[in-house]
Amino acid sequence: MSNPPATEHAVIRTSYGEITLAFWSDVAPKTVENFKKLAREGFYDGTAFHRIIKGFMIQGGCPNTKAGARGLPGTGGPGYTIKAEFNAKPHVRGVISMARSANPDSAGCQFFICHGDARFLDRQYTAFGEVVKGDDVLEKLANVPTKASGGEKSTPIERVAIESIAIVAAA
Repeated sequence: MSNPPATEHAVIRTSYGEITLAFWSDVAPKTVENFKKLAREGFYDGTAFHRIIKGFMIQGGCPNTKAGARGLPGTGGPGYTIKAEFNAKPHVRGVISMARSANPDSAGCQFFICHGDARFLDRQYTAFGEVVKGDDVLEKLANVPTKASGGEKSTPIERVAIESIAIVAAA
């Protein structure tokens, strides 16, 4: 995959270490700008990865995962949605993409990072970047034990914190 060099990266500081992401502004410019805006506002600080499916993905960014928040984790948003920017980037390990409901234009703040090949999501979810550092942390996060919640065994048995997401100049 040949991508134009990213001028900014996101550094996700988790309770398990840091993951650095490079953005794909060429294929998902509005999604990248939305993610950066939320990160700069501190929206993601204190949230958690609330859904983990080893071999598939880790999902986070829901405001309902903050301490004292009301509402079911996985159902919160920033108060608006953004238009999907489906593209040809494959959903493979390390790719970050926007989570959404059945409505293609329902993404707002929640995102997931692929832990395995998830190409069945291609052109149906907005892929907007990739892990450039911290694959070992992605591996640790994907291996956190989970329990059933609803119909899926994807709820981490311990809090997997997103302490902060910083937007930094690309090294």
